[in-house]
Amino acid sequence: MRWAERVYLSLIVAGELLYGFRNGAKFLRNVRDLDEFLARPTVSVVPVTMATADRYSRIFAALRAKGTPIPTNDVWIAAQAIEAGAELITFDAHFAVVDGLSWTSPEE
Repeated sequence: MRWAERVYLSLIVAGELLYGFRNGAKFLRNVRDLDEFLARPTVSVVPVTMATADRYSRIFAALRAKGTPIPTNDVWIAAQAIEAGAELITFDAHFAVVDGLSWTSPEE
């Protein structure tokens, strides 16, 4: 198991989580658990800024030029991780095509 001193949650990921909660049977419980997680002093929500938008546009253009597109939300998530200087933890191996992104799978 790996430990981190700081956890950053992408605002895009927060939206994906809330969408999933709305389609499940435990919406209120899941929102409460998320709120408790976000209240921890070691957890920060990463906002979307103009710098993020610029980085997103560069990543998206590079992926398109290489012929290796990934889902649009994942391009935003990669842009935020790079901007924050954070390592992205994900099960989605397609993040490997994003140049400059530090990522790992929780299975490792």
